[in-house]
Amino acid sequence: MVASALEKSDLPAHRLEIEITEGALLDDTDNVLKTLVALRDIGVQISMDDFGTGYSSLSYLQKFPFNKIKIDRSFVANANADSEAILRAVAGLGASLGMAITAEGVETAEQLARIRDERCTHVQGYLTGRPMAANLVVDFLQRSNLDWKRES
Repeated sequence: MVASALEKSDLPAHRLEIEITEGALLDDTDNVLKTLVALRDIGVQISMDDFGTGYSSLSYLQKFPFNKIKIDRSFVANANADSEAILRAVAGLGASLGMAITAEGVETAEQLARIRDERCTHVQGYLTGRPMAANLVVDFLQRSNLDWKRES
């Protein structure tokens, strides 16, 4: 079904990212694994969402075909030594497994600086953009592209 939707929409498969939480991996694990492998085989990106809030079994990172780990916002919001250590460890683990790392819930420049120091490859949160109506997205992206070009 996903392959046919991608074909009909002319969306390259690598532009589609599926996020799955740790809890979803517990139900019908074999079927979930087959589905995720099939999606990854056609080029769809697979992300482990909210990493660190559920069961956080490191075996999931070996068993399932993830491209990215998304660290839960609670580790970004709490600026303490334990949260910093977890950010650093997960970013290092992701790098050693060849995965991208997204820090969720980045809302301030200070949080962004901490995230950069810990080598997370992507950020997500109000600092980069708030939820918006579909009709505003194109203008936002055009302005963001101009700002990006100015910084390069």
